[in-house]
Amino acid sequence: MTKKEKAKFVVETLEALYPETPIPLDHKDPYTLLVAVLLSAQCTDARVNTVTPTLFALADNPFDMAKQPVEKIQQIIRPCGLSPKKAAAIAQLSQILVEKYNGAVPQSFDALEALPGVGHKTASVVMSQAFGFAAFPVDTHIHRLLTRWGLTSGKNVDETERDAKKLFPEVLWNKLHLQIIFYGREFSPARSPKRDKDMITLKIGTAKALKELC
Repeated sequence: MTKKEKAKFVVETLEALYPETPIPLDHKDPYTLLVAVLLSAQCTDARVNTVTPTLFALADNPFDMAKQPVEKIQQIIRPCGLSPKKAAAIAQLSQILVEKYNGAVPQSFDALEALPGVGHKTASVVMSQAFGFAAFPVDTHIHRLLTRWGLTSGKNVDETERDAKKLFPEVLWNKLHLQIIFYGREFSPARSPKRDKDMITLKIGTAKALKELC
């Protein structure tokens, strides 16, 4: 099966499994999504969603957040891990949004990636999910699965993103990246993927990936 044939199979299978793709992180606007995505680094979406109600009750916009002591932010977000770094980033980026953008989240990859604590993946999620720009954010699930399926060499997430954008039509990117994440969580976990559940890997997986199925 060629890579194009594999990609077509992936799209068709995931569309049948996940016709709807709700955004996993609870938010109400671009700012709260930006903060939630920042918190999700090395933390599950489920855990972030238990923390953000308290954080956003304290401050749900950059004007109010910029007024909060970093220590107070850190105390609330501690369950998400890396809390000193993340709290400082939230406080600093909120201040920048107030001073430079009048409290609005910029609709630009470059502007977003210039904010403290915001890397390319976080910027891609915000551009895709908050503003509807075509993007293909690559997280650990997507990197793992596209490698398992032989659609990328798996050297690094940058290469995986480039390969995904070449293989899949741009009109599908925003939905497809969520579908792959949902599939990874449900059927193809990092450890001990099950042969009777992981139907895509069983069909198109690399020889190494097939050996990992149990």
